[in-house]
Amino acid sequence: MRKCAGITQAGTACKGTPIDGSQWCYVHHPAHAEERRKNGSKGGKRGGRGRPVSELARLGRRLEELADKVLNGEVNRGDAAVAGQLLGASRACYKDVLSATEETLSEQVEELEAIAEEQRIQNRKHGVRRGGVR
Repeated sequence: MRKCAGITQAGTACKGTPIDGSQWCYVHHPAHAEERRKNGSKGGKRGGRGRPVSELARLGRRLEELADKVLNGEVNRGDAAVAGQLLGASRACYKDVLSATEETLSEQVEELEAIAEEQRIQNRKHGVRRGGVR
């Protein structure tokens, strides 16, 4: 089976499978350089795993606490209304982050599925069965 002609950052030969009938795998293929750069730059802009979800839970708890304080007469209704609006706006922002993350993940899954399909096609051409054995 052919191997990618690329060289890893460690200076060793890449062990990836060439795609698109070329000599490079997805990671080294020049035609995918811009796409890889865009996807890589997203990584540092995202929060840690679960951060938006935990923030939504935290905001939900604060809204419940605020409602309890209003009902107990501890907080003025007008002040609580403004605080509730601000907490609700913050919650909407986190929901937008989750939606954007979901969209990005969906695109990445599609890319991976396309790569996997290309590898299946290449394996069939070269008579390789599942597990890499002929």
